[in-house]
Amino acid sequence: MIKRKFNREFLVKIIILVLLSVGAVIMVFPFVWMALSSFKSTSEILAFPPTWLPSKPTLAAYRTILWGKLIFGRVDIGVWYKNSLIVTSTVTLLALVGSSLTGFVFAKYRFRGRDLIFLGILSTMMIPFEVKLIPLYKLAVDLKLNNTYFGLMIPSLTSTFGIFLMRQFITLIPDELIDAATIDGCSNLGIYWHVILPMVKPALGALAIFTFMWNWDMFLWPLVLIDKRSLYTIPLGLGSFLISGYSTNYDLFMAATMLTTLPVIAVFLVAQKQIVKGIALTGFK
Repeated sequence: MIKRKFNREFLVKIIILVLLSVGAVIMVFPFVWMALSSFKSTSEILAFPPTWLPSKPTLAAYRTILWGKLIFGRVDIGVWYKNSLIVTSTVTLLALVGSSLTGFVFAKYRFRGRDLIFLGILSTMMIPFEVKLIPLYKLAVDLKLNNTYFGLMIPSLTSTFGIFLMRQFITLIPDELIDAATIDGCSNLGIYWHVILPMVKPALGALAIFTFMWNWDMFLWPLVLIDKRSLYTIPLGLGSFLISGYSTNYDLFMAATMLTTLPVIAVFLVAQKQIVKGIALTGFK
């Protein structure tokens, strides 16, 4: 009986491992194809049957992206990087501060209507961004924030997911620690700075990575708000420069996409442990 149970558990683990491996291959395949295609010419990318490895590897697409010119002029990938880094880094920092403060209040303070307010905040996650697009655009235009960095930051200044994540994590912190800090004369802001923040680093790391990736890849809002090429972010720059009216430069598009994906990959590799730890710990009570 024990042997049969052991064999059954072993078989289940093997099946799960195979399914996870297949899923991993499916998820990684588009990125590997993009990386290899960036070293091909457009004709080879469009060849049928398709080739996996480039027959004649070339860096022509990377040279054109970094130093060359296209139909619409120079590809200012350095400017796109700068704009995306300014907007994404600022939004990430503000999201961390705002989400951790709000999560701290909802997790450790008792006041009338707390749960109802928190439920109302969570309900906004059900509203698609497309529904909020026109009101946000009108707000930005009325405040004369179109074609500005701050205007690009408007949709991400608050993070409902961040508030939820930080609230769940801070709930795990024993109230006795806060009571002890209060007895020692620590203010509310001091408790947040000296007690809460040091203990929520995994959640902050996970939230920072998620916020960075979401805002780095944002396309629709910059497309609506920005019409100055000097303020284009990376997704908007790729969409406007690499696609002409009659054809698509697939080799250039693959190379530019590869270059713009590297920061996200680097951030993920550096802090992937924080993602796993942050998500895992927020599930415990």
